[in-house]
Amino acid sequence: MAGLGFLDKEHTIAGPGFNRWLVPPAALAIHLCIGMAYGFSVFWLPLSKAIGITESVVCPAEMSFMQQIFATTCDWQISMLGWMYTLFFVFLGLAAWLFGGWLEHAGPRKAGLVSALCWCGGLVISSIGVYTHQIWLMWIGSGVIGGIGLGLGYISPVSTLIKWFPDRRGMATGMAIMGFGGGAMIGAPLADKLMKYFATPTSVGVWETFLALAAIYFVFMVAGALTYRVPANGWKPEGWTPPAKAATTMITARHVHASRVWGIPQFWLIWGVLFLNVSAGIGILGMASPLLQEVFGGRLIGVDAGFNELDAAQKGQIAAIAAGFTGLLSLFNIGGRFAWASCSDYIGRKATYFVFLILGFVLYASIPSMAHNGQLALFVGFICIILSMYGGGFATVPAYLADLFGTQMVGAIHGRLLTAWAAAGVLGPILINYIREYQIAHGVPKAQAYDVTMYVLAGLVVVGIVLNSMIRPLDDKHFMTDAELAAEKKLAQERDLNASSGVRGGAIAVGATNPALATFAWAAVGIPLLIGVWITLQKAVVLFQ
Repeated sequence: MAGLGFLDKEHTIAGPGFNRWLVPPAALAIHLCIGMAYGFSVFWLPLSKAIGITESVVCPAEMSFMQQIFATTCDWQISMLGWMYTLFFVFLGLAAWLFGGWLEHAGPRKAGLVSALCWCGGLVISSIGVYTHQIWLMWIGSGVIGGIGLGLGYISPVSTLIKWFPDRRGMATGMAIMGFGGGAMIGAPLADKLMKYFATPTSVGVWETFLALAAIYFVFMVAGALTYRVPANGWKPEGWTPPAKAATTMITARHVHASRVWGIPQFWLIWGVLFLNVSAGIGILGMASPLLQEVFGGRLIGVDAGFNELDAAQKGQIAAIAAGFTGLLSLFNIGGRFAWASCSDYIGRKATYFVFLILGFVLYASIPSMAHNGQLALFVGFICIILSMYGGGFATVPAYLADLFGTQMVGAIHGRLLTAWAAAGVLGPILINYIREYQIAHGVPKAQAYDVTMYVLAGLVVVGIVLNSMIRPLDDKHFMTDAELAAEKKLAQERDLNASSGVRGGAIAVGATNPALATFAWAAVGIPLLIGVWITLQKAVVLFQ
C-alpha cells in the first residue's frame, strides 16, 4: 500500500486554512450512495417477475430450495430476495469490526475508495446475477461484497469528522450518518425511473439499472473519498478551548486502544444500549406498512371495517396511505440523526440516550391504546418520534464513544460496536414478526396483534435505561500510555503541526480551500437530498388528505 502515493493517509493531511466544512459533504457523498441498501426493496417485485416479465413463473412444488437457487426457468420468491437485507447488515457489522483498525492506520481516503469498489462492484456482479438469473451471484455481489463496502463506507468518516469537529462531535457525525438514512429517498425513486426506462418486452430493466447505479455511485463515492482530509496532530478550531476536565467527567482527553475494548465494561454497556434501542426501532421500521394497515384498516379511508373485511380496491387505497406513512418515517429517521446528535452536544450523550429510552418506553407502552381509540394522528406521531430516536441513536453513538474512549481509535471502536446493529437486525424483525404471527394464529384480531409486541419493545428499552445508568468514566488502567499513544500515532501516519508542512516524513499538507469549492460540494450532495425529501413529502401528504 505504501506505493499508492496520494492514497496514503499522510498525504491527506490538511494544512493551515483548510476549510473543515468541506469534509462533511465528502462523507455525505459516500453515505448517500451506500444508504441505497435501505431502498433495495424497490427491486423485489420486478425481480420476482424477471422470467415471466408480466407475471411470476412459479417454480415446481417438487423443486428444492437449492435447485431454486440455480434455476433459470422460474422466478425467485420475494422471501429469497429478502435475504439480501440480512446479508447487507451482517456483513456491514462484520466489515466494520474486522477492518476498523486498518481504517485508522490507512486513513479515510483509502477506506472510501475500497468501499466504492466493493459497493459498486457488488452492483455489477448483481447485474450479472440478474442477467443470468443466478440469485447466488446477487447474494455474493451486493450482499457479501457490497455489505463489506457498506461497513467500510459507513465508518470511514467517523474518526475524521470527530477530529475536525471536537467542538461539535454530535452534529458532525449526525450530518454524515444522516446520509445513510437518506440514501433510499434518492436511490429508490431513481431506481424506479431507471427500471421503467430500461424495461423491454424481454427485460424488467433491473440488471441495466444496477449497472447505471454502479456508475453513478462510483463517481460520487470516489469524489467523496478523494475529498477527505485529516487534520494535523494538535490541530483545533480557531478560538476553541477544550472544556475543563472537572466540568466534563464523561469526556476524556486520553485514548483507549481498540484491541482493549472487548474487556471494558463500558463498551458492553453501550453495546447493549445500542442493541436494545435499535432492536426496538428496526422492528417497527420493517413492519411499518402492514402495522398501519392492519391496526386501522378501513378507518384510514373512512370505512368502519377491519382489514380483512375490505375489498381489493379499498386495500389498494390504504396501501397508498401506508406508503406515505413509510415515507414520513424515513424523513423522521433522517431528521432525527442530525437533530438528536446535535442536541447531544448540549445535553450530553448519556442524557440524550436517557431521552431515547425513557421517552421510547412511554411511546411504546401508549401505542396500543392510541390504536384501540382510533387516534390516528397520535399513533402516527408516536411512531415518527420513535423512528427519529432510532436514527438519532446511530448518529449519537460515535460521539458517545469518543467521549468515553478518546478520539485516536474511535473509528475502529465504532466498527466493533456495530456488531450490535447486526445482532439487532436479527432480533428486532423476529420479535415483531413472530409475536404477530403467534397472536393471529391464536385468534387475536389483526388490529390487536401488535399489542403484546409493543409491550415487549417497551420492556427492552427499560433494560436499556438500566444499562445506560451504569455507564461511568473509564478507569485509568484502560487508557494507552504516552509511549503506546506515540506508537499508535506513528502507525496511523500522523504528523504534528510542524511536520504537516510536507518537509518531514513525506507528508503533503493541503492548504486553504476556496469557499466556492465548499459551496459546490454542499450543493452536489444537498440538491439530490432535497429532491429526495420533496418526493417523500409528496407521498406522505396522502396521510393527511
